[in-house]
Amino acid sequence: MNKAKIQGHVAMLFTSLIFGVNIPLSKNLMPDWMSPLGLTYSRFAFGAMAFWLLSLFLKSEKVTRKDMGTLFLGSLLGVGVNQAAFISGLQMTSATNASIVITITPILAMIISFFILKEPITFKKAGGVVIGLVGVLSMILTSEVSASGREASFIGDFLCILSSLSYAFFLVLTRGISKRYSSVTIMKWMFLFSAIMFAPFGYKEVSSARIFVEGSSAAWSSYLYLLIGATFITYLLIPIAQKQIRPTTIGMYNYLQPLVASYIAIMWGHDVFSWSKPLSAILIFAGVYFVTTSKSREDVERERLLQIEKRNLDNLQLSPIKEPAKKV
Repeated sequence: MNKAKIQGHVAMLFTSLIFGVNIPLSKNLMPDWMSPLGLTYSRFAFGAMAFWLLSLFLKSEKVTRKDMGTLFLGSLLGVGVNQAAFISGLQMTSATNASIVITITPILAMIISFFILKEPITFKKAGGVVIGLVGVLSMILTSEVSASGREASFIGDFLCILSSLSYAFFLVLTRGISKRYSSVTIMKWMFLFSAIMFAPFGYKEVSSARIFVEGSSAAWSSYLYLLIGATFITYLLIPIAQKQIRPTTIGMYNYLQPLVASYIAIMWGHDVFSWSKPLSAILIFAGVYFVTTSKSREDVERERLLQIEKRNLDNLQLSPIKEPAKKV
């Protein structure tokens, strides 16, 4: 693995850790301190302001009209629908169900990549996805926190599925522009589009939120973590990862989020430690390893070209050498 790919994996590792901590923190904010839509729009507005402010100190990049259309689609899928659907679903369903549902992201990313990017579904890649899935499900289903969670809602589960589907499409469709532009350029436009699109629905929810009137220090800490950590830092890192590693591999890091959330629950006394958790962690990391080391489309193409070159070389060596005709 070269240095660039290592950077991509480190970026996704930090992103998954931040998202994992954000799940219980966001759940504590809703609905007492702010509504799901209010939290979502807070992220859109803050992300737009933060990325545009940061762009003032960096070299400006001109985005083509075609790529601007991709950025708009990416903002709708990866920022708008993804965040709004997940946080709304998280309020309606149990944290356990939400954690289970997001595990379909790498499976969806693998299937979408096969049809759009022509990425091969190898036995090793599919096996890695399944191994990671087993690890996540074994950890969630043996967790005691699930027994005390609220009764799951069908609509909430559906919204979490919609969030996973939109995020999987986002990873595949925006991989090309992630290689042409910086993270700041990509995200300043995506968050701006989302902030404008959702303004009629989210502005009132934010302005009337209870947290701004009588928010506790704990509520404000969670809110700032949501904005700075789970919005600005994570979406700064995701395009960095997209430049270097495949959508299915990025989706595999979603398996770490429920693992992190589980250990947070243990620290808060909402869950107890069991040996299934480190075993689940081993399975998850094994799954990520298998997917990471599976053959990509570039690998398959490279092997095909090498085989053609070898075949041509063998044919050249086996061909009889014709001696020039002698002059009489």
